[in-house]
Amino acid sequence: MHKQRLTAPSSAPNKNAHSSMVEALGCRIVAGQYAVGSTLPPEPAMCESFGVSRTVVRESIKSLVAKGLLITGPKLGTRVLPEEQWNWFDPDVVSWLSQQRLSADFLRDLQELRRIVEPAAIRLAAQRASPQDLASIEMAFAGMKNAVENGGDYVSHDLRFHQGLLLASGNRLLVQMSKALSALLRTSFEISTAKKNGPAESLSMHKDVLEAVSAKQPDRAESAILRLIDGAKFDIEAVLASRRRIPNIGRPASHLPAH
Repeated sequence: MHKQRLTAPSSAPNKNAHSSMVEALGCRIVAGQYAVGSTLPPEPAMCESFGVSRTVVRESIKSLVAKGLLITGPKLGTRVLPEEQWNWFDPDVVSWLSQQRLSADFLRDLQELRRIVEPAAIRLAAQRASPQDLASIEMAFAGMKNAVENGGDYVSHDLRFHQGLLLASGNRLLVQMSKALSALLRTSFEISTAKKNGPAESLSMHKDVLEAVSAKQPDRAESAILRLIDGAKFDIEAVLASRRRIPNIGRPASHLPAH
């Protein structure tokens, strides 16, 4: 294996070396460069390979254990776990996967999850949204509209729109889930944005959701979000059928061109 020296600013060398090593090692694991069940090289070899201290190696491995990618223990070593045990709600894991190989099954799982979670959350939002919640969602929608009309970052505003809806549900567990879902949702939004006229077509559906929530109409809001989710499903199926590359969400959000 080639050596990969990790460099970091002198102001915070340990923190940055740790983050860089977690990302580099995580990417290798999800890419399959370490086989499931295989043992990672011993600490001295890892220190030499990445150009870091033993402390950085140990802390990086702890981080990847927490993400479900590795298991470590006496007489066990540090072994790679099967993907069924990975934390699929961890934004780093999803980002690393998007750089390597988001499978069709993964994307379909995402769509099924959205169909389960978001309609129920939007029904609650239509009943509970405060003026502050609505103002936040309206601001996100305005950002989406501006990006469609003048170019710019549509995806980040789209993400804030959906996060705002989950926050407006008033359910603490759904609010926590919104944080975990962010990377997953961004995958879907990047695909829809890549479709010609996708953002413009999606904007009217977002407007329907916003108006229904603002009018405190749960049934209408649920129907509107289902149309939006099913539209995203169609976009994802089209990308999979065309075998185009899935967007890499480890990079900054894509921007729409100015007209």
